[in-house]
Amino acid sequence: MKQIFMRNLFNALWWLVLSVIVLGGGNAFAANDGFVYHDQTGKIHQLSNYKGAWVVVNFWAPWCPPCLEEMPELVAFYDAHRAQNIMVLGVAVQYESNEAVNRYAEDMLISYPIILGESQPHRIQRPDVLPTTYIYQPNGQLYKIKRGALTKQWLEQVLRDAQAKP
Repeated sequence: MKQIFMRNLFNALWWLVLSVIVLGGGNAFAANDGFVYHDQTGKIHQLSNYKGAWVVVNFWAPWCPPCLEEMPELVAFYDAHRAQNIMVLGVAVQYESNEAVNRYAEDMLISYPIILGESQPHRIQRPDVLPTTYIYQPNGQLYKIKRGALTKQWLEQVLRDAQAKP
């Protein structure tokens, strides 16, 4: 009986590992905490350059209504907190052209850097859900993943809660 249980356990674990390898994890970006991205102006953004700062990385697409709804919230958050060692990076994915993203960013008065996800020198792992936001602690460790739209107030509360922890 014990041998059957162990064999079934081994088989289950084997299939789990194999499915993660073949299908990839839903948090592929999160596993790549050492990201290096070029924004639409050519500036390089590397997580290690933001040591000591909170980094908010928001994946969005121009066709995604919740993504577009949260843009003013992200702009308001960034504008209110940029002097407090907080960086917001927007990663555009699944778009028609770089020019379309740039026009949209200008029209929406987006003040934080926009990374053109489809134009990176290396492949960017996209999250399964848009929008998805990754929040990194000042030490560079992933702190939280938010799937779906967010608000300025939600982001501020997340940072207050994080800073209140010992």
